[in-house]
Amino acid sequence: MKTLAMKMRLVHAAWPLAAAALSLGLCTATSARAQSDGFDSEVWLAASPAASPGGASTAATTDPRYVWDLSTIFRDDAAWEAERRALLAEVPRVAALREGFGRDAASLRAALDQLSAVNQRLRRLGTYASALASTDNRNPRHQERSGQARAVFGQIGSATAWVNGALRELGAERLEAFLRAEPGLAPHRVRIQEVQRLARHQLRPEAETALAAMAPMMGATTQVRTLLVTTDIEWPTLTVDGQPVQVDNIGYQRLRAHPDRAVRQQAFEALFKTYARFQGSLGAALAQRVEAGVAQARLRQHPSAVAASLASDAIPESVYRTLVAETNRALPTLHRYLKLRQRMLNLPDLAYHDVYPDLVTAPRRYSPEDAAELTLASVAPLGAAYQQQLRQALAARTMHVYPAPGKSSGAYQSGVYGQVPLIFLNHQDTFDSVSTYTHEWGHGMHTLLANGAQPFETAGYPLFLAEIAAFTHELLLAAHVQKAARTREERIFYLGEAIDRIRGAFFRQAMFAEFELALHDAVQRGEALSGTRMTRQYCELLRKYHGADTGVMRIDPVVCTEWAYIPHFHRPFYVYQYATSMAAATHFTQQLLTGSTAARDTYLGVLRSGGSRHPVPLLREAGLDMDSPLPYQALARHMERLMDELESLLPAGMAKPR
Repeated sequence: MKTLAMKMRLVHAAWPLAAAALSLGLCTATSARAQSDGFDSEVWLAASPAASPGGASTAATTDPRYVWDLSTIFRDDAAWEAERRALLAEVPRVAALREGFGRDAASLRAALDQLSAVNQRLRRLGTYASALASTDNRNPRHQERSGQARAVFGQIGSATAWVNGALRELGAERLEAFLRAEPGLAPHRVRIQEVQRLARHQLRPEAETALAAMAPMMGATTQVRTLLVTTDIEWPTLTVDGQPVQVDNIGYQRLRAHPDRAVRQQAFEALFKTYARFQGSLGAALAQRVEAGVAQARLRQHPSAVAASLASDAIPESVYRTLVAETNRALPTLHRYLKLRQRMLNLPDLAYHDVYPDLVTAPRRYSPEDAAELTLASVAPLGAAYQQQLRQALAARTMHVYPAPGKSSGAYQSGVYGQVPLIFLNHQDTFDSVSTYTHEWGHGMHTLLANGAQPFETAGYPLFLAEIAAFTHELLLAAHVQKAARTREERIFYLGEAIDRIRGAFFRQAMFAEFELALHDAVQRGEALSGTRMTRQYCELLRKYHGADTGVMRIDPVVCTEWAYIPHFHRPFYVYQYATSMAAATHFTQQLLTGSTAARDTYLGVLRSGGSRHPVPLLREAGLDMDSPLPYQALARHMERLMDELESLLPAGMAKPR
């Protein structure tokens, strides 16, 4: 069984902007936030090596049904280039806004409106560049275009780095008076209030300007990783079932679920031994990213790097640490599942390369059309209007569906305000691909609902909410297919998939979160990082999470370089939100499946809020306290119930009682 994290629903492949957008004076408190996994104008991480078609025919990679139409963003490359030049011409204009900024309410509105308009144009510029780059990493023009877009971000960011400081200097009392006097400032209210809230972390204007100018270079290590993994490393080839298979990330993802255990082991060894040869370089790149985060946190007077990362959405650090603590307490539930997996696969022992194969044969293949049909049917609890809006979005040519040479792996949602989002996939005609499909369209619908209810300035929803909609889609799909299963074997398959989704999205992501927390804590203590140390630390976590010391699973040292395979670590403190969101989505899905209209309205209200509210109090008002152990404990109980049902369906003697 394949899961969310292992597939790597990655953020954008060719846009290593790091935290640049957060430092841009033109960005509102929310407009630079996530619209999806893609973190549109905020951060774009390395995806994976060039994808192999993976079963998709040549026609499938060129068929208009499966290839997105970017002409709704820019007519062609020439139009993009014209806009790039036009945006460069805006640099002196936005810099000049400093003169007389905020002398009265009307002038403040005019300046913020102008900055917001530039921000929308920047998003459009970056989205187009990144979309092209991720469909073919081999094309040097795509890489150059991404670099040019980063340069525009940097120049405008430097020219507007003074804005937050200028807002802060106006003072809360005067700004509140301006908001009362000028209704047109309403879209900027959140941004204004956030500047005041974060004022003590704001540096002097000269320092902010310098940091903004340096921001594009913050993502340089991410770009190094991208190019190393996608173009420079020579990946080994295995002969499998009489055919050569290159064991890059895509090939590995295909082979790790192979029914032949020996093939799986060979794939793991081939991939992770290759990563081990480059662990020094990859470790240095990640260490630099961690060190930069710790340095930025200190400069801005945050108590820690994790606190600095969570501050933009006012998320208490205790939420992160509660997640890690509660996941550790729930490890017996994970170990129960791993033992069940060993029995169902009829293995004498369990190794790390046994995590991914299906417990039973998949009932059929799933085309993109099947994925669309299942997704539409499964979201019925969200109402007819939701289904109709999704149906219309699916009809737009905004998906890039099948793998292709040079294409990044994984999946993401991106786009520009006011348009149907772009959905990037690597569909393999498996049920896992269906789950990915519905996951990304969960993001897409979140974006459409937020855009429909919010102005641009507050439409971008915070990262903490981003995965809730996606996982709710997945969990509704799981409930739908379990209910529709026609045979005991089908129900066993879908139950197994649902349990493994929790393993991957909750336990695995929490392990990642614990790993990067340990890295940052080490740097804050003044300790040095290296690829060797990262491998050692990651190995300890693999052993703990998978019960190596109690005989649950064997962890071969070769797999301990898996940290180098995870690009999310270059976007620090991102992955924990997969785990918190899976817990939150479980809560909402269980309510939605009761058919309660009130529960549906509450949930859709959360999505429509976009970035207009801080996520923790918003969810608390919706009946969910993410700063409490309760959501994580409830998720573990849900997983236990699914395993109870799965065991009840197994042939007598296969599954032993606990």
